[in-house]
Amino acid sequence: MPADRSTPLDRLIGARSGKKFADQLGITTAGDLLDHFPRRYLARGELTPIRELPLDEDVTLVAQVVSASNRRMATRKGSITEVLVGDRPGEAQGPSTLSLTFFNGYQAAKQLTRGVIAMFSGKVGLYRGKLQLTNPIYELLDPDEFDAEAAARLAGRPIPVYPATASIPSWTIAKAVGTVLGQLGPDSLPEALPADLRLKYRLPGVHDAYRMIHEPEDDGAWRSAQRRFRYEEALVLQTALARRKAQHAALPSRPSPARRGGLLEAFDRQLPFELTRGQREVGEVLARELAENHPMNRLLQGEVGSGKTVVALRAMLQVADDGGQAALLAPTEVLAAQHYASIRATLGPLLRDGLLGASGDEGVEVALLTGSQSAGEKKRNLLAAASGQAGIVVGTHALLSEHVQFADLGLVVVDEQHRFGVEQRDALRAKSLATPHLLVMTATPIPRTVAMTVFGDLETSVLRELPAGRSPIATHTVGLVENPAWERRIWQRAREEVDAGRQVYVVCPTIGAGGGDEGDLDALDDATWGGTALAASPVAPDIQPASVAEVAEQLCGEPALEGVRIGALHGRLDTEAKASAMRAFAAGETGILVATTVIEVGVDVPNATLMVILDADRFGIAQLHQLRGRVGRGGHAGTCLLVTRLEPGHPSRERLSAVAASTDGFELAQKDLEFRREGDILGASQSGRRSTLRLLRVLRDGEVIENAREDALAVVAEDPDLDRHSELAAAIEDYLGPEREVFLERG
Repeated sequence: MPADRSTPLDRLIGARSGKKFADQLGITTAGDLLDHFPRRYLARGELTPIRELPLDEDVTLVAQVVSASNRRMATRKGSITEVLVGDRPGEAQGPSTLSLTFFNGYQAAKQLTRGVIAMFSGKVGLYRGKLQLTNPIYELLDPDEFDAEAAARLAGRPIPVYPATASIPSWTIAKAVGTVLGQLGPDSLPEALPADLRLKYRLPGVHDAYRMIHEPEDDGAWRSAQRRFRYEEALVLQTALARRKAQHAALPSRPSPARRGGLLEAFDRQLPFELTRGQREVGEVLARELAENHPMNRLLQGEVGSGKTVVALRAMLQVADDGGQAALLAPTEVLAAQHYASIRATLGPLLRDGLLGASGDEGVEVALLTGSQSAGEKKRNLLAAASGQAGIVVGTHALLSEHVQFADLGLVVVDEQHRFGVEQRDALRAKSLATPHLLVMTATPIPRTVAMTVFGDLETSVLRELPAGRSPIATHTVGLVENPAWERRIWQRAREEVDAGRQVYVVCPTIGAGGGDEGDLDALDDATWGGTALAASPVAPDIQPASVAEVAEQLCGEPALEGVRIGALHGRLDTEAKASAMRAFAAGETGILVATTVIEVGVDVPNATLMVILDADRFGIAQLHQLRGRVGRGGHAGTCLLVTRLEPGHPSRERLSAVAASTDGFELAQKDLEFRREGDILGASQSGRRSTLRLLRVLRDGEVIENAREDALAVVAEDPDLDRHSELAAAIEDYLGPEREVFLERG
């Protein structure tokens, strides 16, 4: 039988090689191998510039042997073969040469003689100030290809370089790809792209594209193939999102039209401040969508302190006005408790507690449900939710429990969207007869192309304007290596704030005293951008990160802080201890709160004016921006000190400089993406290689993503179930892996 994408690879290249590809690269089928695209291309007939090789990275290069020698090892049995290769024939030493060392490399000693040209693969190291590869693998090349006449003839045929392993070098992968391509007929590969879209963008067909990307005749061939596969990747993702969006929009929902003379109008009348223009505009959009009989599905992005919670509360009151219920899902108990207290305080006389407070229709009861509540508390709140007595229910993951029931759930508000997957949102939606409306909020600004790629099934609203009275936050990088005396000055500065009647946060990356890292909150930008540990660059191994336990103890003995009450807060404390620490700080009883990132979202203490972030280089840009948003929330200016013990010039200090230079979260989100390798933006979910972007890059390919988005919406509008686009539907299943559309759980 002719081969196709699903043909097991070992049938085509042999059982032994097939097992090696499966074990080391996760490649098991012909399609897997075809989608293992070259990382780059070498120009045939040209030697690789050695001075451009990156240190401590795996490289593949073409070079010529300048000299070779072999000697016995002095301290143990065996020999060392030392080979010097260069990118300029005849040059004996200098920046254009690279040293290769082979231990017991008998074959290398025979083959790698002066003048031989080969392709080498290995990790670039440094030995006595010179670049070196240790035990690289290599393949001899035909020297005739490097003659002037042959080079001119073959110069247009690039050599593909693949992501490889130590025992499966790039050229082995290239040979396997050639074997597979030779066994595929012209009709054996399904064409995922509709013909009209291929014509619209002048893209090659799938069979031609695979040949052009793996065996290109010239640079134009592989560039054209990459353009095709980049667009295909974008279209597959966007069609999956558009289909999900259309399916959700077709569900019935509980309409909650705005009611004249009700709770919402009363709430607006008693607000002690003017809503910003952005808050009013977003509020009008939400009001219209809540009145529809199909579910709202909206993402609300807002700068730190832009007033998202007030917007969400107004939406919840509109639903409560109509006799429905709203649920607010928060990622941690600290944040859930903050929301609960904040909503109650904001409602004021409109709050109804059982038979107390507001009377008649002019009030709403608010309940809190968390996993660590006492049995009595939990029972009362469960009853309030199930009976409909509570119009607003705030909670953590406890709201997802099968024991939690609602009388008439009309709206689900999810705070910090990236912390909850689609399955969790759907578990809450399932607690209502009709699909409830959904509002998800994030204070981490998301670049437009990322939003389209990761949250494309949600409509997006943005709050950029800060409410009146929010003070600017001055941010400074404090480098202790070049200015060690500044450490003492930090605590003197903290004392000055306390003496002025203000309060101070001190943030540490770890808990300490056996508590390890903060466990209940992942780094904000790690979660947002896909879950891989990209937030901080590696730091010196001898620098132990600051911990809450040690810093709190140190500050208690700091002469400049004598008499100042110091509190501690982290996610491993029990619920009452956390609540007590926050109450004391909010009430002004504690002057300095030493905490982990548990305070990064939702915590609102207007009197806090100074934030000291210790070992700030261990946090990502988005998280630093979130953290500093905790100060300057009252009428007083805020200051944030980014303290680092890294040397000037360390790559991680670039992020600190970026945060210090801008308070625009959207600008910083873009900068954050530029600092990262963004290939894993869809997350490292368990569906394997298909969960990551192959060729598509959201920064570079914004126009491709936008075009694919428009095309996908048009395809789904005409063919919602993709009945007439079966091969595109199959590509979605194949690309997104066996767990159907698993990547959408990031959204």
